[in-house]
Amino acid sequence: MAEERKKEECCSGHQCGSEHTHAGKILTVLEPAAAEPESAGILSSQAVVYRVTGMDCSSCAKSLEKHMQTLPAVKEVNVNFSTGKMQLVADGLGEDAVVKEVAKAGYSAMLLTRGTAKAVPKTDQAGTALTTISGVLLALGFLGSLLPSISPLVVTVLYALSIMSGGYRPARSAFYSIKSGSLDMNVLMSVAAVGAALIGEWLEGATVVWLFSIGTLLQTKSIEKTRDSIRNLMDLAPPEAWVKEGESLSRKPVEDIAVGQVIVVKPGEKIPLDGVIVHGTSSVNQAPITGESIPVDKLVGDSVFAGSVNESGAVEIKVTKLVEDTAIARIIHLVEEAQEKKAPTQAFVDKFATIYTPIVLVLALLVIVFPPLLGLGTWGEWFYRALELLVVACPCALVISTPVAIVSAIGNAARNGVLIKGGTFLEKAGAITAIAFDKTGTLTEGKPQVAAVIEMEGSEDEVVSIARTIEERSSHPIAQAILTYAKQKQIASQSGQDFKAIVGKGASAVIGTETFYAGKPALFQELGVDLSAWQMKIESLQSEGNTLVVIGTATKLIGMIAVADTIREITVSAIGKLKAAGIEDIVMLTGDNEGTAKKVASQTGVNRYFAELLPQDKVEAVKRLQQEGKVVAMVGDGINDAPALASADLGIAMGGAGTDTAMETADIVLMADNLEKLPHTMKVSRKALSIIKQNIWFSIIVKLVALVLIFPGYLTLWLAVLSDTGAALLVILNSMRLLRMKD
Repeated sequence: MAEERKKEECCSGHQCGSEHTHAGKILTVLEPAAAEPESAGILSSQAVVYRVTGMDCSSCAKSLEKHMQTLPAVKEVNVNFSTGKMQLVADGLGEDAVVKEVAKAGYSAMLLTRGTAKAVPKTDQAGTALTTISGVLLALGFLGSLLPSISPLVVTVLYALSIMSGGYRPARSAFYSIKSGSLDMNVLMSVAAVGAALIGEWLEGATVVWLFSIGTLLQTKSIEKTRDSIRNLMDLAPPEAWVKEGESLSRKPVEDIAVGQVIVVKPGEKIPLDGVIVHGTSSVNQAPITGESIPVDKLVGDSVFAGSVNESGAVEIKVTKLVEDTAIARIIHLVEEAQEKKAPTQAFVDKFATIYTPIVLVLALLVIVFPPLLGLGTWGEWFYRALELLVVACPCALVISTPVAIVSAIGNAARNGVLIKGGTFLEKAGAITAIAFDKTGTLTEGKPQVAAVIEMEGSEDEVVSIARTIEERSSHPIAQAILTYAKQKQIASQSGQDFKAIVGKGASAVIGTETFYAGKPALFQELGVDLSAWQMKIESLQSEGNTLVVIGTATKLIGMIAVADTIREITVSAIGKLKAAGIEDIVMLTGDNEGTAKKVASQTGVNRYFAELLPQDKVEAVKRLQQEGKVVAMVGDGINDAPALASADLGIAMGGAGTDTAMETADIVLMADNLEKLPHTMKVSRKALSIIKQNIWFSIIVKLVALVLIFPGYLTLWLAVLSDTGAALLVILNSMRLLRMKD
């Protein structure tokens, strides 16, 4: 109770509510751009959003962005590779015109509106067909070259047709890339293919084009699969609902249903919109939203979320959120926004790539010119090696190594009821060495329960019966705990009258002809009752974190009821899993006394605790852990613990599914109000960091090996292409392992 009062003081002293954020400072949630510098690429609400397919590398996104910027009508444009979206602010540029311009650059676009948000882009059948034709022509040309009866001219024509069919789209994209001042993989591959043809290496040129086409298709499909891991969440909520109007039911699209209307959901159906149950009871599976594996019983007045499944009884639900404002819609929006934010590693790799590619291009020109001048070989030999160098120059695998892993990890977490706000926070979570927990409502239920009943003169039933009679009219949490206990034990109340509340001390009632009291020990001291015989017992119970309700009259004690907060069922196992995951320090921060803190610490398995803390003391405790060299995560409710959450390296809020503020304030949000998914979050984050490192090192080593093999003449042009596209594909597949990672 002391801790709760201190939390209330925190709110009044630190402006709790929607003004807390997690950038280490206090900002309003209405200014996300200020709170998150990473999101600067996200345009204003005036932007029209298109879904773009066919981008298999972040350089593709940059090329498309530059191409769109060359159009006079375009005011602002932001193309994001991770989510496959293009945000556009343009005057007088219609949807058809935008789609055509995107197609010129080699990609497909579809306008996203409320009605098409769930639509899935069509498969790139044209690209698949051209790649297939190119492969067939390449095979025919190769077989023809083995037969003496086939003219070399026919073989050359077959190779040329293979290059033209497979290279049409890359060449078109290369043209618009050069026009917009970009040098992407399409440009390098086109130059390599044309160069191979110019020096008579038609088989090499055709093989380069076909391998590049195959690699591009596979990469695109793999990346779309990672993006769909979040988009598929949209399909969880049904598109229509049964609306109750009077006594009649009518089927309506969810887009046409307003706040305040009543919808009916039958057993086995998915709940279409967020709302509150106004009639009926049921068991609801909330796993898609909160990650909870066990269905939750829902009664009248309880909130339900779109996308969850009504498993038993029919219920009537009063709609509280429009379709675009539901919890699942907010989750999808925040996750996709998070996937657009670059992690520090990704930002570094992108900067490295922008320097690396021009350097290798200059090196390729030097390779063409200087060795032949120095008499170290023919112009043809070094021109061929320069082409190989151009192919190797594209750092596609390196650039793609981080964003796909981040998208996959954030997507996995979201499907398990954890919202990670961006790549930066994913990386931080993977580096955490200490976790600090608020006690009340985080490690404990935050709801007092009867821990013990001590009889002095009466029986247990008599003590509880009198306490229930006195407390029945009170809404105080401790009174409610006693009433709940009495109901569970089936102990009835007695006939009472003249009920009175004694402010700050307890309550009284006349039962029969005698006045009975229920309250603090101090109340009975004021009444003149001798407590000396029970003083040691009272102090012992209080030191263990119990709040005592003494029952008696003005002359004698009948008994005492000890009430205490209880440990959450999941807390002990969650802390055990965190330790197993390698978290060095599990720390508890509480405003309660030393005795209570020690008891809870021993019951939960935390390593250390800081007791009797005011809100500002919790901040100091977090800083103390940081001074010890720890990377600290703070877990709280996202509002009351805001000062400590902001001071920590990572702020984790609980119960975000029902709280808009919690979803806005923390770096990571556990959608369910328990710690069950926190160990999984740590595991996913650490695995993501490991995979990112694997991808980066693998990409660099492949490039270095390819570069070394060029100059002795061991590397052929088609092997150079295979090393590049193969490395990129392996990096993507390695990152996609995060999608399948389970608890």
